[in-house]
Order: sequence, then structure tokens, then C-alpha cells
Amino acid sequence: MDFRKIEANDVRLENVTVPGWLLNCQEDLVQTNISILDGKIAVEGGKPVNMNRALLIPAFVDMHTHLDKGHIWGRAPNPDGRFESALEVVTVDRQRNWSALDLQARMTFALRCAYAYGTQSIRTHLDSIPPQDQISWPLFSELRQEWAGKIDLQGVCLIGVDAIDFDGSFSQTADLVARSGGVLGMVAYPIPDFRDRLRTFLAMAQERQLAVDFHADETLDSEAECLRIIAETASEMRFENSIVVGHCCSLSMQESTRALNTLDKVARAGIHIVSLPMCNLYLQDRQAGVTPRSRGITLVHEMKNRGISVSFASDNTRDPFFAYGDLDMLEVMREAIRLGHLDHSDRDWSRAFLTNPAAACGFEEPSLEVGSAADLLLFNARNWNELFSRPQSDRIVLRAGRQIERVLPNYCELDEQMRTP
Repeated sequence: MDFRKIEANDVRLENVTVPGWLLNCQEDLVQTNISILDGKIAVEGGKPVNMNRALLIPAFVDMHTHLDKGHIWGRAPNPDGRFESALEVVTVDRQRNWSALDLQARMTFALRCAYAYGTQSIRTHLDSIPPQDQISWPLFSELRQEWAGKIDLQGVCLIGVDAIDFDGSFSQTADLVARSGGVLGMVAYPIPDFRDRLRTFLAMAQERQLAVDFHADETLDSEAECLRIIAETASEMRFENSIVVGHCCSLSMQESTRALNTLDKVARAGIHIVSLPMCNLYLQDRQAGVTPRSRGITLVHEMKNRGISVSFASDNTRDPFFAYGDLDMLEVMREAIRLGHLDHSDRDWSRAFLTNPAAACGFEEPSLEVGSAADLLLFNARNWNELFSRPQSDRIVLRAGRQIERVLPNYCELDEQMRTP
């Protein structure tokens, strides 16, 4: 058969290779058959198609992105690749260019890419410093409706801890997020009254029954311990809604006993961790003319060993925080496997790109159970080594059992947005 084409909609995909944990098996990979009828996974039936051991998984979940920043590199490149420069460049670009029209074009471009690669759910952070919040959130709500049935979208407000005030003005942003069905987000970094502002933030989330999502310790400074404080404070306040913390790079630089003690607190607090290795590798330990030595990936093995839910995600795409990427979760998976040495480890690390992020965000969990939507990916590879050794540009994406046309948008479609005043 032509691997790129499945002719029928009701099919029996014979001789496919599936991660064992998806079938409640102990084996790493299992050869099986998957029937699809009326867009759902069935016990049996459908036109037989021999897939020659092609690797099959459910559609991806990308739980940490920045759709509003995406694809501005053409007009707002990072001059030296440093984190501080990224902050400065994005601030200027946001103030000059982030109209609803600009956001709509760039975010739609990114979503078209993610859909073509086989992602079914995305959580995006949205810069929410007033007055940007009044532009981005209404536009995001429109896109969420427009993409319903293709990509399930969640929004998270993105605002620094120093903007979490005590006089209540941040509550307006929190109310906007609540009305939009979003998640309350914060960039956490060490300031003298961090604990007090964190308590105020968590109390606002509790009052509105909102989940929370943090950027924390995105630095190689071993003294940065926002993750530890978040875990302690959440436990003290008995915060019951979902807590996600991203990055946590400073753990990699801390003395082992201290870092592992922090992870014990994280486990007790029930915090979900999302690692963003591609962006962190781009920014961390960058010095002109000096080879990077400290790479910033957080302690994912130690977290998993403690029962902490660990996920990986895309983060930024072609913007000053990460110059590359295309919201292809297979690229994220491939790089995370290599950078985190996940290959000679537990056999179920693929959970970190599927069910773990879905559970952390409250998305419908990807599944191969009978009755589940047949939102599936098929790769022209028979095992993990073959999967990660080639780009997999000929993958098959099925949504509700139907093969989609995998057409990536051309960069020239954004030329108008790259013309700055």
C-alpha cells in the first residue's frame, strides 16, 4: 500500500505497533489490530488494511505553548539569543504590533501547523498585561470556537508575580480569565514578598475555582526556589485545583539533597510538571563565544520516580524565546528522548506527550479503548529507533477515523504581518 493514503474510513488497521501501556501490557511495543467504525475505535470490523507494523499512537496533547508570541521572528528577532533580550524584544513588539488582526493571523498559522502534525489539544499562555488582555482574550475565545472539533484550546493568563497586587486590581484580569473559561497563570521569580503575592494569587484562583499554571525557575541560578515555595504554599493553603509548573531549570544546578527534598514537597502537593527542553536549551547558559555547558533540563527522572506527573511541550515557536520549532509534538518527543536520556529508562515515557498532559489540563485523555474517538497518528516506522531517526514527514493523521489533508501553511502567508510600521 501507499503509506500516505488509507482509502476507506471504516477500516481494520492490521499489524500495527502500539506502545504496550496503551493496551495495559508490560511490553514496550505490541503488534495488534485496530478497528475503526463510524469514527470510533471498535472491537472488530472494517476493511482490512495491512499497515506493515507501522507505529500507531493517539493524537498529541501540547500543554504549554505561546500562540500569541508565535512567528514574530521575521520582525522581532532576538539579537543575541539571551533570555533578557527576548523579554525586551517581545515587550516592544507586543506594544507596537499585537492587534487582534495580527494575533488572528499568527495564531491561526500556528494552529494549522499543529493540526497537520497531529495535535488534538493545546494549552496556550496569553500575555495579559493590560491593555493586551482586552485584545488577546476575546480573540482567543473566537479562535477556540472556530477550532472546536479540530483542536481543543485552553488559555492561561501570563503575568509576572510583581503584578499580583494586594489592592485587588489583578482581580479584573482574574475575572476575565474566569469568564473565558481559562486558567490563572503567573511567571514566578524571586522577589522579597513572593510568598505573600503567591498566597494572594492562589486565593484568587480558589475563589473562582480556577486551575493555576506557573512559569517558575527558568534560570540556572541555584538560589531560585520558586517551585519549592509554590509546593509549600499550596500544601499550607490546601489548594485543591490543578497546579502545573513549567521549566524548573534551577533544580539541575542545586545540591542533590536540596533538590530532591523539593521534589518530595512537589509530590505531596500533587503538582504537575511540564518540561520545555527545546526552549530552555536555546536560552540557558548562552554567552557570546562560549560553549554552553549547563543545559537546563529539569530533573524529570527523579520526578517520575516520585510519582510526579511529568509532561513535555513545545513552548515558544519562531519568536525571541525560541527561534525555531513548528508545534510538531513529534519533534518535542524526539528531542526530549535524546536530551533527557529517556530511551534507556521506563517503557512508558510516551505518556508524557499524551495522557499526562491531558490529565494535567483536564483535556479528554488520548486512548485506544473501544468507543474512543479514532484520533490517531500512524508513522512509517516499526519501533522507537526508526521513529526518531527520520523526520516522519509522511505520517498519517486520522481525526474521527478520517484521514486529514496534511498541508502546512507557507511562511509567505505571514509576510504582511512582518511589515512593521
